[in-house]
Amino acid sequence: MSAAQQPAPTGPIEIDLTTPDIGRRRLSWWIWGGVGAVALVGVARFMIVTPGWQWNVVAEYLFKPEILRGVMNTIWLTVLSAITGLIAGGLVAFLRMSENPAFRAAGTAFIWLMRAIPALVVLLFIFFMGALVPEFTFGIPFTDVTFFSVKTNDVINKFSAALIGLTLIQAAYVGEIYRAGILSVSKGQYEAAGAIGMTRAQAMRRIIMPQAIRVIIPPLSNELITLFKSTSLVSVIGFTELLTSVQLVYGRTYQTIPMLLVACLWYLLLTSVAMVGQSALEKHYSKGFVRRSKLKTLEVPA
Repeated sequence: MSAAQQPAPTGPIEIDLTTPDIGRRRLSWWIWGGVGAVALVGVARFMIVTPGWQWNVVAEYLFKPEILRGVMNTIWLTVLSAITGLIAGGLVAFLRMSENPAFRAAGTAFIWLMRAIPALVVLLFIFFMGALVPEFTFGIPFTDVTFFSVKTNDVINKFSAALIGLTLIQAAYVGEIYRAGILSVSKGQYEAAGAIGMTRAQAMRRIIMPQAIRVIIPPLSNELITLFKSTSLVSVIGFTELLTSVQLVYGRTYQTIPMLLVACLWYLLLTSVAMVGQSALEKHYSKGFVRRSKLKTLEVPA
């Protein structure tokens, strides 16, 4: 019997998993793990034994009332900016996905503008708006009819400038996140919803958004976590958040490094708590998807 006529083996096929490649791979894991451990020990030693960190000063100021006020202002500004940014981002996404060319152009222009101009410049521009427009007047355009007017500097203070600036910046990025999530759902879902008599709004609320939210949550959560750090930019306009509070202290005591370390520790804590919330949201909204994926892997082909 020739080699081409040899019958196929009917017994179990044995595969040797103890190959040299696997052994080398495991050895490389141990090597890189050892390098990482040595680097970690070196960093820890540097942080502990270097006197310039002044850990006693860090411990003294970490929970000082003036620092805690800055922390609370940071949290408050982040929460408000997140809420207004989510709402404004929804409007931007609506404009970008509108069938009206004028609306689409307006949404695209807004996103282009907010992406092109640095966040710091946006904040400064809004804060100094009074130099451009001394007074806000509300009335009938192109006539002398005025309902009421208000001085710009009475409206645009440190807090409102920070809130408006961060809201505009967030709206541009959040709007694109919304749009990406909605576009991830196939057009067939819209057609199926229309076939059973749903309006576009009903389809969006009951069918599209429940599926899109799984795609939206990770980048949206990351954007909101980044917002904690972005609040430090408002220190340039004098709003007393965490970084400004720290700067006021080291400007008085000249203990720059330990006070910056205080700020770093608080930012680490705030972002870590936010990341825990992000993880919980991702698990909650991916439950159904994970269950369906597992069922598909258990299906036996016919």
